[in-house]
Amino acid sequence: HLPCPQCAAVNRVPEGRLGDAPVCARCGTELAPGRPMALSDDSFEAFVTRSELPVLVDFWAEWCGPCQAMAPQFEQAAARAPRVRFAKLDTEAHPKASVGQRIRSIPTLVLYQGGREVARRSGAIGAADLLRWLDGELARAR
Repeated sequence: HLPCPQCAAVNRVPEGRLGDAPVCARCGTELAPGRPMALSDDSFEAFVTRSELPVLVDFWAEWCGPCQAMAPQFEQAAARAPRVRFAKLDTEAHPKASVGQRIRSIPTLVLYQGGREVARRSGAIGAADLLRWLDGELARAR
């Protein structure tokens, strides 16, 4: 089950079809684009709690230099980890979700599995290190 980041509809996508560019049955938004998806206060909870795949959220802000430096690294990691949903949440534009998740510094990466937080890391990180960290945390969460 993959919730749509746009309309929050939950879509059933067989695991073998994740690489076939599935789209939301309700609004047509890509569900597994291989790049981070933008979340809002309205879409955050459904996206994180209803996804059967792990979700890695980058909490960031436009004014943040380290956030800007890490953005291309986060995109590269998203392209190389098809079994994880990557998302970004702008803490300035969507403060409700960031306050609810106790975000104190940015950039902060939070890994969710089964709707619950399983790992957190603050500070900019390169794509290779991010993927190593992600693999380690997913292995621990199993």
